[in-house]
Amino acid sequence: MSRCVMTLNAGSSSIKFALFEEVLAQEGKAKELQPLAIGLAEMVGEERRIAVHDGAGAKIYEVKRTEQVEAPFHAEALRRILAWRQSAFPDANVVAAGHRVVHGGVDYSAPVVVTDEVLKYLHTLIPLAPLHEPYNIAGILGAREAWPHLEQVACFDTAFHRTHPFVNDVFALPRRFYDEGVRRYGFHGLSYEYIVRRLREIAPYHAAGRVVVAHLGNGASMCAIRDGLSVASSMGFTALDGLPMGTRCGQLDPGVVLYLMQEKKMSAAEITDLLYRESGLKGLSGLSHDMRELEASDSVDAQQAIEYFVFRIRRELGGLAAVLEGIDAIVFCGGIGEHSRHVRERVLEGMEWIGVELDRNANSANAEVISSERSRTRVFVIPTNEEGMIARHTLALLDRMAAA
Repeated sequence: MSRCVMTLNAGSSSIKFALFEEVLAQEGKAKELQPLAIGLAEMVGEERRIAVHDGAGAKIYEVKRTEQVEAPFHAEALRRILAWRQSAFPDANVVAAGHRVVHGGVDYSAPVVVTDEVLKYLHTLIPLAPLHEPYNIAGILGAREAWPHLEQVACFDTAFHRTHPFVNDVFALPRRFYDEGVRRYGFHGLSYEYIVRRLREIAPYHAAGRVVVAHLGNGASMCAIRDGLSVASSMGFTALDGLPMGTRCGQLDPGVVLYLMQEKKMSAAEITDLLYRESGLKGLSGLSHDMRELEASDSVDAQQAIEYFVFRIRRELGGLAAVLEGIDAIVFCGGIGEHSRHVRERVLEGMEWIGVELDRNANSANAEVISSERSRTRVFVIPTNEEGMIARHTLALLDRMAAA
């Protein structure tokens, strides 16, 4: 019987989930992962919803509940997800649940089976990823309760970046802080890892070269990749650094934080809320964290927020090209990167100096390749698939454990 794996990506009020089945490829030699269902459980106000689509994108299940539910969101949602899965795919041989965990710290640079010891360590990382880590942990705990018979596997967003050279891993602080774990971790690693894998399939020559990937969405970062390995990332110790994001500030002079503490008398909790939840596109525009709303608005503040977002991407692109000592390809992914032709066009405008010539028609059509035939640097738009990477990592870890 073919193996199946559930993947879970738990946020504060949502859980992205998917069911994958391992099948033989057409050649009959290799195995592939086929998505059977992709879903989202979310809490919007008092309403709790679940919607599920099949691998082709057709909706196959939807339910909404508005009555009061005493159970915690994650535990209750996972019980409902399990009930749906058992009803829709009663014969699925689910062997494990794979979880996206944003921060793996110094200790975890590869997927691990979750134990009580692992959970204890993950709790120590909550201050480094306060928007994500608590909910990743809640998702694991909920899955343990709902599916006690399954192995729970943690897959880390920071793991892909552990190939950074020292100079891209360190801050210019006394060395003891680096030894204690204060270093540049980088994030969105599961997304970058998938892009590398996909690029090897569609453009192996470029995948083996110097690539800058821009993961642009509500969370946004960029990564310099050489021969499939991460060498630099725009994000650092936490997921605040680098590009401005939906509600996060991005790069910030640390003196601003000192000013907020000393002159504005803001507490650590107030500053955390400001930098993580009230800044970025939302803070600059005074309107929304959603790029679609900002692009549709005629507000000057909204347009300036977009301009700053684009400016920081262009600045980071130039810096990462310098790290790579040249550039062979650029890849856009993430919600904004995949869908906003205006952002892509504005980022690439005037970038002939790094070999980019945009094909505007291809860009408007959201084509896979949006650079012209004359462009020395090839530009791709590739939908990312973090869930697929989690599923692959989960089954691969089970195979290694079985072979040990």
